[in-house]
Amino acid sequence: MSFSEDAAPAPGYTRTVALARNWWALVLRGVFALLFGIVAVLWPGITLVALIFLYGIYAIVDGVAALLAAGWAMAHHERWGALIVEGIVGIGAGVVALVWPGLTLIALVWLIAIWAIVTGALMLSAALRLHHGAWLLGLGGLVSLIWGVLLVVFPVIGAVGLTIWLGVYALFFGGAMIALGFRLRAMRRGAH
Repeated sequence: MSFSEDAAPAPGYTRTVALARNWWALVLRGVFALLFGIVAVLWPGITLVALIFLYGIYAIVDGVAALLAAGWAMAHHERWGALIVEGIVGIGAGVVALVWPGLTLIALVWLIAIWAIVTGALMLSAALRLHHGAWLLGLGGLVSLIWGVLLVVFPVIGAVGLTIWLGVYALFFGGAMIALGFRLRAMRRGAH
């Protein structure tokens, strides 16, 4: 197969051609993911603060957009109440994140902790009713419960740990994107 634009493409082939043409975008995406991953792993505290501030700015912009959409809906005699509430809540959440980033961080960690505890308890409950493989489900539930309790007891350490894991993910993701980009570049060059 070649990457000639004149040939009739097979299903799925068009996407490969488009990706091959834009291989550099995948590499660029991978480079940014690697840079983010390095910063998140080496300086998790700075990364946490930056993420909270980015969220705060995003929530405010999103809230303002919802209020603008509500204004448009009012002018066109459409439903607008939910958009007003969404806009106010979004702006409020953004302001809280910017003014009290520590509170926002703790709330996020506690939300994850509660989710882990509830999930773990449900998995343990299901393991008690299962016959085959119950110990694996029970082990997963126990690990989830322990993780949730540790996050409640040590929320700041848990937040740093979550940031480091996010950084590790970004490193693997970035490496995969760069490898894919250069592979597509090689395929494209080989086709010409």
